[in-house]
Amino acid sequence: MTTKSIAMIGAVLVALATLTSCANTIRGMGQDTANAVNATEGAGRRVAKAAN
Repeated sequence: MTTKSIAMIGAVLVALATLTSCANTIRGMGQDTANAVNATEGAGRRVAKAAN
C-alpha cells in the first residue's frame, strides 16, 4: 500500500465517523424535542385538571 492509499482510506473512515455522529445527534435532538412536547402537554393537562 502506498501512502496515498493509506491517506485515502483514513479520510474515508473519518468522513464515515463524522456522518455517523451527525445522524446520532439529529436522532437525539428529535427525541429530546418529542420529550419536551410530551412534558408540555402533560403539564397542560395537570393545570386543566387543577382548574376544575
